[in-house]
Amino acid sequence: MNSSIMENFDKDKYERAQKKMKDIKGFYTHLMVYLIINTFLVLAQMGVFSGSLTHVGFPIWGFFTTPFFWGIGVFFHGLYVFQHKFTIFKDWEERKIKEYMEKDEEEFKNTTK
Repeated sequence: MNSSIMENFDKDKYERAQKKMKDIKGFYTHLMVYLIINTFLVLAQMGVFSGSLTHVGFPIWGFFTTPFFWGIGVFFHGLYVFQHKFTIFKDWEERKIKEYMEKDEEEFKNTTK
């Protein structure tokens, strides 16, 4: 193999690994910001910082709308970043593709008889 080709391959491999690392770091940053800000928001809405814990107990649904919807975003961000870890989805996709190919082949055989 040509050394130039090997160098390009190594460079591409390094850049892909660097992008993957940047994506993972971005996800963990997103997760930390989510946890810190939403913890602060829920505690503030409960009155912890104002000194008047008038609503001690379980907060109402309105307190959780930001964490809930932002959490959906964090969840999908994690799915995107760690999609290689979820091979169950890929296996399912491959099985369905084979199933449809076999079904088409059977239909083709039945129509050409």
